[in-house]
Amino acid sequence: MTQLALVIDLNVCVGCSACVTSCKAWNTSGAAGPLADLNPYAAKPSGTFFNRVQTFEIGAYPATETVHFPKSCMHCEDPPCVPVCPTGASYKRQEDGIVLVDYDKCIGCKYCSWACPYGAREFDELGKVMKKCTLCVDRIYDKSLPENERKPSCVRACPTGARLFGDIHDPNSPVAQAIREQGGYALLPEWGAHPANHYLPRRKTAMHIHEDELERADNPLLIDSELPSPSLSEPSFDDVASW
Repeated sequence: MTQLALVIDLNVCVGCSACVTSCKAWNTSGAAGPLADLNPYAAKPSGTFFNRVQTFEIGAYPATETVHFPKSCMHCEDPPCVPVCPTGASYKRQEDGIVLVDYDKCIGCKYCSWACPYGAREFDELGKVMKKCTLCVDRIYDKSLPENERKPSCVRACPTGARLFGDIHDPNSPVAQAIREQGGYALLPEWGAHPANHYLPRRKTAMHIHEDELERADNPLLIDSELPSPSLSEPSFDDVASW
């Protein structure tokens, strides 16, 4: 059976959030939208996002590293969100393995969000229904688009190529090869959901930190006495500029 999924290379992701904004833009104007942002800037912001990038600092000073971790619906092969849905709104497609929500059946009870071990379900305050990543199902099958554009919006937007898309059950697909050759792993396999999305691990490189790099040097340009001071006989900007 075909299982479409994303493979994310954590060694390449720079945390730019291009995938977040492109996902928001496409799905707000597409079949899933609008994705509401009722309170985006206050103390307790609320909004609907299918994809989020979480940033962590790991290690101990001075040998610290920053890890950017994109996370969305895992399109699990045994999704726990499906059997708990009382109306059958959450379902898994047999033809491609994508997990979707039928908004006409959803009553917004949030059972699926409690069952999801990845926190991938989002409650849309505007529509009062649960929403989630669809792998841009309305885009990847759109034959009016050129074939090279029939990919999830986040994959096309990634400037570093950190996101791959394809059938993980096809051993010859780029995603299956990446998982096999680069040690791809699934998130929280102990939950038994068999998530389809995989991550490629960060590759460790040696860090060489010198003692003088641990002390901050004063910027001479911040010291007034060392700032360049033009002579009074030199023309000012007003003398030479044409307004």
